[in-house]
Formats: sequence, C-alpha cells, structure tokens
Amino acid sequence: MSETIPDQPSDSRKPPPHSGVNLSANAPAPSPADRPGWAQTLRVYLEAPTLRMLLLGFSAGLPLLLVFGTLSFWLREAGVDRTTIGFLSWVGLAYGFKWVWAPLVDRLPIPILTRLLGRRRSWLLLSQTVIMASLVGMALTDPKQSLMPVVWCALAVAFASATQDIALDAFRIESADTPRQAALAAAYQTGYRIAMIWAGAGVLWIAARAEVPNAGAYQHGAWQTAYLAMAASMLVGMLTVLFSPEPAARVLAPARNAAEWLRTALVDPFADFLRRYGKQAALILGLIAVYRISDVVMGIMANPFYVDMGYTKDEVAAVTKIYGVIMTLVGAFLGGVLAMRFGVMRVLMLGAVLSAATNLLFAWLGSRGHDVQALIFVVSADNLSSGIASAAFIAYLSSLTNINYSATQYALFSSMMLLLPKFLAGYSGVYVDAYGYSNFFTATAFLGVPVLLLVWLASRMKSPPRP
Repeated sequence: MSETIPDQPSDSRKPPPHSGVNLSANAPAPSPADRPGWAQTLRVYLEAPTLRMLLLGFSAGLPLLLVFGTLSFWLREAGVDRTTIGFLSWVGLAYGFKWVWAPLVDRLPIPILTRLLGRRRSWLLLSQTVIMASLVGMALTDPKQSLMPVVWCALAVAFASATQDIALDAFRIESADTPRQAALAAAYQTGYRIAMIWAGAGVLWIAARAEVPNAGAYQHGAWQTAYLAMAASMLVGMLTVLFSPEPAARVLAPARNAAEWLRTALVDPFADFLRRYGKQAALILGLIAVYRISDVVMGIMANPFYVDMGYTKDEVAAVTKIYGVIMTLVGAFLGGVLAMRFGVMRVLMLGAVLSAATNLLFAWLGSRGHDVQALIFVVSADNLSSGIASAAFIAYLSSLTNINYSATQYALFSSMMLLLPKFLAGYSGVYVDAYGYSNFFTATAFLGVPVLLLVWLASRMKSPPRP
C-alpha cells in the first residue's frame, strides 16, 4: 500500500521571506506593521499554483449545479413535483459522507495511473472521467418518461464529484504555504463560480436555443444537447491535471499488515485532529456543521421558485447564473483579500451575518411577483455575501488541517459542512408546499442565527500551531 512521490525541493512548503500573514485557525488579525502591501497581496493571484487552482476550481464547480440547481429547474419543467425535487436533493449527501472514502483517496494508489501521474493527479483524473461519463448518461435519459435512470446517473456524478473534491482539496493545500491558502481559496472559488455560470446560465442558454419552436414547453432534446455540452466541458479540468506538476508530498511508509494500514489511513487523521484541539474540537466541528446552513437549505428551492414565479430560462440565466455569479466572484476575491489583510475569523463573522440576512430578501422577492429588477437586486446581495463567506470558510478549514492528512481531514470538515444542511434541505419542498416560499425563506434566515454565536466562540479559542 505504499507509493513513492518524487522528491521536491526541501523548502517547497516554507513561506517566502516576509510573507507576513498567518492564517491558522485562530491567529490574531495581522497588525498594520505586519500586513503585506496591496501590490504584494494582489501579486499572489498571478502565481502558477493560483492559476492552476482557477482551472481546477472550474472542474470542481461544474458538476454541482448539474445534479442540484440546474437539475431541479429541468425536473420542475418536466412536471416533477416540488416534494420529489426536495427529496432528490439528498443525492448531495454523497458530499456529506465523502470522509468515509477520503482515506482511500489520501493513501491508496491507483494501478498504473498513480505511477504515471502521482497520488493526487491520478485520483483527480479518474473522478473527472467518471463525471463526464455520468453526465452523458443523464443527457440520454428523459426524466419525464423515467426518473430513476436520471437519479442513478446523478448519484454517480455526485460520488465522483465528491471524490474529485477530496483529491483537489489535498492538491490545493499541498500546493502552497499557509499565507497563500486564502488566495488559492479565492482562485478556487473564482473558477468554481465561473463553472457555475456555465453549468447554470450555459445550460439554460443552450437548452433555450436548442428548443424547436411551437413544439411544447418541455423538450427533452434541448436538455440533452445542453448536458452533452457540459460533459465535454470536463475536459478543462482533465487537461489541467495532465499538465500540472504533482504537489510536494511525503513518502508514505509501507504498511506491514492490513490493520496497520487501516490505522494510519482511517484512525490517525481523526485522532490527530482530536489530539491537537482537545475539547475545542467539538466547538470547531459544530461551527463547520452549521456555517453554511442558511444558504444550502434555501438553495434547493431557488430554481423551482424561479419557475413558479414565471421567470423564463433567459431571465434566470442572465440574472442568477451570470450576473449573480459575477457578484459571487467579486465576493470571493474580496473575501480572500480581506482575510489576508484582517484575519480569517473577522471575515468569517461578516460572511455569517450577510448569508443569513440576505435570505430575508428572497422572502421579500416572493411578494413582488414577476419583477426582474427586484430579482437583480436580491441576487446581487445574496451572491456577494456568499462569495465573501465561502472564501473565508475555505481558508478557515484549510488552516485546521495537518499536512500529513490533508485529504482525509479536509474531507471530514467539508463533509460536515454539508451533511446537516443537505439533510434538512430534503424537506424543503414539503415546507414550501405547506407554508409557501416567503415563510420558507424567512425560516432559512433564522437558521443562521446560532452560527453567529459559534463563530464568536471559535474566535476566542487559542489554536495550536499548524503542523
């Protein structure tokens, strides 16, 4: 079960001279004297690891909407009821349980591929291939005629996408020193959101253009064309993997038996986290579990909401999938810069406040009817807030990991981030059918209130130094 990673320069993980910023979980905000200049701060976005993370972020962001947001629009247009759409969001629980197989991705070599590409890139390429094949399967199936094949293909996309996330998170963490993690997180989010423009607006735009005039409101052929185009778009990530260097990694000692391998792969990563944080671990895990709960629970019903409010494919594509995502990119960039300048925990609190508050705007939007101008305003505020929160949260999660177990520990954190929210989101359709959209959006805003207390408590913790 061992593998050898080519030697890298011994100082490949050392921070550059005068890097000046410590983004460990509870590091104090940098003092004005220690803060890097704006030019030095912005220059990190032009470095090769940051640019690679932009392209790999695209590969990571592409599958998500295709099995959640855009799929819910497709299913609603095909006549699938809101309750069923809500329960189908449980496909996303694959992301919530990825920590189960993360140790395999962290340590298990893939025959031939790992020898040729290295540990991280081999798992990235394999998962991307499965995503592409499964998207083709979704494209060739009509949910109006048979829903289950679409569900099975969506499950395959979700599991492969979660596996890609495991390998990619480790790839990102191992590709740069701690001070640059916020910038890599921002670049990742930028690529991720660009992919969401393509997987959101692009799908709707392609489907709208592929429709045959006067052939009915729902046409499977149009959606088939759109999803085949999305499958081909996975080539961006696959080519990036092939032309990227394998990040520096330590040689894994061979396990003497299966029990020792299970201990080092499964037990040690979790024991390391509990040992380093002790009683504080419960608070950290609680914060991770609920930080994005407002956005995730609300997001499942966003596209059915747009359909039921009478917005067209072109309107949704232009406002929510292009303009809105651009605002998220601005928020991600701003969040990364603010985290480097003022510390992660302060921006984490700002993101928590904004994420909860902007859900109330959707409740207001539900009372406006078909109002495109109001939609633009609400989507702008919501996506800007989401970008700030996401960049800070990714940097926070990265700061908690031990480089020796980066894939497994980050998978645990990011899985916990989605597990409870995705479970609650499964009942979102039932709630909307019973109480209406406005009450639903208001309720999701109040879900974010406990998050503020947890961020405040976490900011007061004394964090151990990152290994």
